[in-house]
Amino acid sequence: MPPLRELDQAPRRIERYGDGAFRIEGAVHAGAILLTARGIVPWAVGDAAGATAAAVEALIAARDDYEFILIGTGTRFELLARAARDALKAAGIRFDAMDTGAACRTYNVLVAEGRRVAAALMPVA
Repeated sequence: MPPLRELDQAPRRIERYGDGAFRIEGAVHAGAILLTARGIVPWAVGDAAGATAAAVEALIAARDDYEFILIGTGTRFELLARAARDALKAAGIRFDAMDTGAACRTYNVLVAEGRRVAAALMPVA
């Protein structure tokens, strides 16, 4: 896992990602995760293209924790499936999808700035 150095003082900073996991505040979390101000929970999604409306229910349920959400789609950017995008839009949730590395770095910077942001991250190998 490559270390991320953006603004080391950020609370709940993503320290590393790779090998199918994320290291956050010294703890390793395997698989896809949802990271909000309240905590880190597993995210039941396989890939961006196959994401269903049900796959984003956890993101919708946590919407009081953030202004917008960054969605990391894995090794490379992929469009989130239409059903998932439509469910997020219908719930009034602002989101931006990007590759997972970019989502991790952007999350760290925004959290360090005091922004209320969340990250839904698919792992990379």
